[in-house]
Formats: sequence, C-alpha cells, structure tokens
Amino acid sequence: MSIEVDAEGYLRNLDDWSPDIAKQLAEAEGIVLSPDHWELIKVIRDFYNDYEHSPAMRPLVKAVKINLGEDKGKSIYLMKLFPGSPAKLLAKIAGLPKPDNCL
Repeated sequence: MSIEVDAEGYLRNLDDWSPDIAKQLAEAEGIVLSPDHWELIKVIRDFYNDYEHSPAMRPLVKAVKINLGEDKGKSIYLMKLFPGSPAKLLAKIAGLPKPDNCL
C-alpha cells in the first residue's frame, strides 16, 4: 500500500492512517510495535481527537500519566519506546501532524 507522506515522513492525509500504516511508519523508524506502543498510540490519538492538535512532550507525558498511570507517565518510559523525540515520533506513527513546538 502506498501512502503520501511529507518530507519528514508525516502523513499528508490523516484519514490514510490505519494500524497497518502505523506498522509501516514504525518500521521505517526501526520500531517494531508492541502492546506498549499501541497503548501510547491510542492515548495520543485520543488526545488529538479531544484537542485537535498533537501534544508536545509535557502534555503528552501528562496525558499518558492520566490514562496509563504514574509508571508509564514518565518521559524516560516514552524515550525507551520512541527514542529521540517521543512526541514527534509517536505523532508520526499515530498518523497525526507534527507537534507545533517540536523542531
């Protein structure tokens, strides 16, 4: 399946997203999605549906803490699953726009 992405690998059309597309996007980043990854994908997609923007790191950590608990609501946990810039990488794999204040 061929999908259109921008120069940074984000979906051009958010409606193109599906779990299979998420797997492709993750593979391109060297990530094999586990149940822990899928939990975070659900959290960030729910956040986007509620607030109509992708969260930067601090709001993402807070949303994860609220939805998945103290242990997972820490930036170190997110860094293990989505190395580098978790907010950007998670948004990309979840088929969402790049967070506004992420370079």
